[in-house]
Amino acid sequence: MFNKILVAFDGSKGAEGALIKAADLCKLTQGELVVLTVYRHHSVLEASLSMVRGADTKSGNLDDAMRAASREAAEYAKARAKELGVSNVHAFIKGGPSARTIASFAKENGCDLIVVGSRGLGATEGYMLGSVSHKVTSITSIPVLVV
Repeated sequence: MFNKILVAFDGSKGAEGALIKAADLCKLTQGELVVLTVYRHHSVLEASLSMVRGADTKSGNLDDAMRAASREAAEYAKARAKELGVSNVHAFIKGGPSARTIASFAKENGCDLIVVGSRGLGATEGYMLGSVSHKVTSITSIPVLVV
């Protein structure tokens, strides 16, 4: 069945639901759970317009702040999965375009199921079965469960 399940986690309510479903599946199959949190690189212009200001970060770099927030989310998801009864869980963070990064990471790491929330933290993306969950389903041959 599913031996290695990847769950994309961004800290949103939808991602929390995906994490719970992925944990349930891992317990059923006694498989491995791989948590992936993806942060997007910001251009200099985006960084200058961001609500995350340099004074709010140690280095003043928006990418560093995004990386740190992603690391926090990944660590939370790993701990939460363990609370839910998954013993074999690993967490990773990657920078890049969300859907492509999720799909390529799953393929490169031999995952046989991807679990994603139907809506994440993206601004416009949250208004529809959006961008990330829809795009992941369309660019990978790995089965995708949208929660």
